[in-house]
Amino acid sequence: MVLINDNSAVLKIGDVLPAFSLPATDGTTVDSSLIRDPVLVVVFTCNHCPYAQAYEDRLIDLAKDFDQEGAQFVLINSNDAGSYPEDSFGRMKLKHDQKSYPFPYCYDESQEVAKAFGALCTPHCFVFDRERTLRYKGRVDDNWEEPSAVSQRNLYDALRALVAGKEPPVREANALGCSIKWKE
Repeated sequence: MVLINDNSAVLKIGDVLPAFSLPATDGTTVDSSLIRDPVLVVVFTCNHCPYAQAYEDRLIDLAKDFDQEGAQFVLINSNDAGSYPEDSFGRMKLKHDQKSYPFPYCYDESQEVAKAFGALCTPHCFVFDRERTLRYKGRVDDNWEEPSAVSQRNLYDALRALVAGKEPPVREANALGCSIKWKE
């Protein structure tokens, strides 16, 4: 496990959403151009990473909390399933069903979407507004181990501001998690 505590240099705040079309674990294909919700949250994650696992329930809660306010979450796994079988599409389907994900969980087998975003780790969050410009990138919050000890709820605060038509109070906060497992 390689710990990343950094942020993407590929996409800058104000950049446009990179287009993508990916298979999801529910049998659909998620096409970024067809998502109409006012706010789009793209989270790069996976099954095996302890940081990603620690944030699963928080992401589920956030997706449910902001669903009626117009925020669509899309989770993407870009890890090399050949080297990390727990991150295979079949295992992703099991995780989606076991956790009753309220959002699509997509597989980026080519890893091209992760490269286009500059995703560094799992989880790594990117939040886009109605015009699909990047308004926040980075971590979910400041304490992956102890949800009760969180003092900075960066993703929540960004979403709360954007659904209210305001600027996020923090636009970047280093993502923290396991590195994306790139293919050789």
